[in-house]
Amino acid sequence: MKLIFATNNDDKIIEVKALLNKKFEIQSLKDINCFDEIVENKKTIEGNAILKAEYVHEKFKVDCFADDTGLEVESLDGLPGVMSKRFSGLDYSAEKNINKLLSMMKLFPNRKAKFKTVIALILNDELSVFTGICEGEIVFTKKGSKGFGYDPIFKPIGHEFTFAEMDMEMKNTIGHRAKAMNKLIEFLSKK
Repeated sequence: MKLIFATNNDDKIIEVKALLNKKFEIQSLKDINCFDEIVENKKTIEGNAILKAEYVHEKFKVDCFADDTGLEVESLDGLPGVMSKRFSGLDYSAEKNINKLLSMMKLFPNRKAKFKTVIALILNDELSVFTGICEGEIVFTKKGSKGFGYDPIFKPIGHEFTFAEMDMEMKNTIGHRAKAMNKLIEFLSKK
């Protein structure tokens, strides 16, 4: 089965392909020559995932799925949440986002956080949504060089290492994207 993953984020493509078996052929937006900047202007992670999937489905007439992920910090009332990617502003980068978050966290002893991924699938013109959550905490300093985004400062509950210190195999057994993807895979395997 061929599906378009509505992203041009190479790190996400690698992570998702590692989860899927050969039964599924995953292509990125680059593979269908889509270089459009899809404006993520919804107020929820779920809303942005659906928006991206609908955009690609309507424009290219393909079965596809899109994800959106956010880091929600309890003591910051869920921030950065839906704004995780652009948390530090229009001139954002992972480094700037992490630095801003760590600076804000200095005031709070509560370090509880969760990563949330929502996947929106459009298959045969029908929308399905899958959610994966990984509970954890924000560490005080960056640790590790693997992964991407906030991975160097997020440590999952029950683990001694941040996502950036884990290899992809370990991250894909406990991570938020893996949990949402496993629900997607289970759904597709019944088709």
